[in-house]
Amino acid sequence: MSDIIFHRDNYIFDYRVAGILVRDGKVLLQAPKNTGEYAFPGGHVALGETNAETLVREWCEEVGADIEVGELKWVEENLFSWSDKNAHQISLSYLVELKDTTQIPLVSSFVSKEYNADDEKAIWFHWVPLSEVKNLTVYPTKASELLPLLDEGVKHFVYRE
Repeated sequence: MSDIIFHRDNYIFDYRVAGILVRDGKVLLQAPKNTGEYAFPGGHVALGETNAETLVREWCEEVGADIEVGELKWVEENLFSWSDKNAHQISLSYLVELKDTTQIPLVSSFVSKEYNADDEKAIWFHWVPLSEVKNLTVYPTKASELLPLLDEGVKHFVYRE
C-alpha cells in the first residue's frame, strides 16, 4: 500500500490520522528520541484504507496494541515547513480505546515495537498527565486546549507556521 503523501515541486501534501488514548488522567503521546516534541500516535493513511483501518494498523505496528476506534474529535489543517519544503497536512484525530489494557501498561515510557531502544530514530511513547500537556511541545499545538473539550463534539482548527 502507498501512503497518501505527495511531493510536487517545493510542496508536500499528506493525510494523517491519530488516536487519542486517555487513561487514568494520562494521555499517550509519541516522540522521536531526544526531540522533546510530542504527537498523538498514528500515521499516514494508505490509499484504499479507511481512517479506522489506518489507526488499527499503525497502533498494532508501532504501539503493539489492539484498539477500537471511537469518535472523530479533531480536524486539523496544518501548514508548516517540512525539511526544505512547504507542507500541507490534513490530520484527523479519533478517540481510541484499548481492547486489552494489559497491552500498554501505565509505565512512564516505552519504545515503539518497530525500533530498538538504542536506535537514534526510535519513537518513544509516553504516558503524560493531562495537567502536564500544556508544559510540553505537543502537536497539534492546541492539544492542551482541546483535551478538556473531548466531550464537546468535533473541533476544527487551522495551524499555520
